[in-house]
Amino acid sequence: MYVVVNGGGKVASYLARTLLERGHAVALIEKREDVVNKLSAELPGSPLIIQGDGCDASYQEDAGVSRADVFVAATGDDDDNLVSCQLAKTAFGVPRAISRVNNPKNERIFNALGIEAISSTTIISRMIEEEATIGDIRTLTSLRKGNMAIVEIELPLDRCVVCGKKVAALKLPVDCILVALIRDEEVITVHGDTELAAGDVIIAFTKTEHEAKLKRALTGD
Repeated sequence: MYVVVNGGGKVASYLARTLLERGHAVALIEKREDVVNKLSAELPGSPLIIQGDGCDASYQEDAGVSRADVFVAATGDDDDNLVSCQLAKTAFGVPRAISRVNNPKNERIFNALGIEAISSTTIISRMIEEEATIGDIRTLTSLRKGNMAIVEIELPLDRCVVCGKKVAALKLPVDCILVALIRDEEVITVHGDTELAAGDVIIAFTKTEHEAKLKRALTGD
């Protein structure tokens, strides 16, 4: 099995070492030169180590993501992990993307996008209580220095202005994309013919400046 790992910290290096010792082929992408040198000296089997940004397609190409069986994002930054996994899936067609999630509240969005999210915090303790918002908007994570965001909006149970409508018929702000919805604990990928229902939890990409407009378009508030 060929595995590409984005990151070179303790989690990534331990994972790479374990995979190499079990006979798998591994490549790593790491930004920091000193970490790259340390990995080169310490990891067994002389794995391919690329110095660069795992969110950049050229470095993923150098690492051979197009022929990888699994892509693992193991940095300490959820934004970078999400972007690198999405790039591996969409640009290179990697069949399986797994990500370290540092904030357990971000697990839902990773899973909704088809990325297997692993949070050590969640594994250690299932008692962490998530924030609850009803009929409101909550920013799950900001991307690209705060210009874009992944948000969660719950449709109201009564006086729902978009319920019964198909996504293609909605008048959404520019640069807003509905990615998925959660209904009865099931994650559903959103398409143009997806019909919205009261109580749906919508997950969307949007420019941060359009978050309020998106909320009004979906909830009427």
